[in-house]
Amino acid sequence: MTKWTVDQSHSAVGFEVKHMMVSKVKGQFNNYTALVEATDLVDLTTASIEFKFDVASIDTRSEDRDNHLKSADFFDIEKYPSIDFKSTNITKDGEDFKVTGDLTIKDVTKSVTFEVEFGGKGKNPWGVEVYGFEAEAKINREDFGLTWNAALETGGVLVGKDIKIKVELEVNPEA
Repeated sequence: MTKWTVDQSHSAVGFEVKHMMVSKVKGQFNNYTALVEATDLVDLTTASIEFKFDVASIDTRSEDRDNHLKSADFFDIEKYPSIDFKSTNITKDGEDFKVTGDLTIKDVTKSVTFEVEFGGKGKNPWGVEVYGFEAEAKINREDFGLTWNAALETGGVLVGKDIKIKVELEVNPEA
């Protein structure tokens, strides 16, 4: 098996959630680590994938909101500094893949499936193999103990339950 390194300057880990029932808030985790091992990345079914998102690096372009997300109302980063994912099963789905694994947020672990699109492979200007992938999953944040919310005067709530997690990866073989 080959170990693959995530090129963080060409990758992103983000999310989006409904805000006030009318728009979306998007954010990302600026710091994360990943371990990808595979015999062949064109056939992702041979892979083992692990991610660790540093929750303190959350960035929604609002310092006040980011601080609230880091607090005990949401992620409680003093007790739970990371969000972890470890693949348990990978299947081919036409040209794409389904990567199922254990997602742990706070002290709750649940099985989550990412829909993964293979973006292709090539060589960068230095002759290094490069592979690209885009992955997306939807979770209910309340299933992971992220239950804080506020009722709106006009009806509805401030923060939606469904979270889309989006991962864009460019990987190269570990040197």
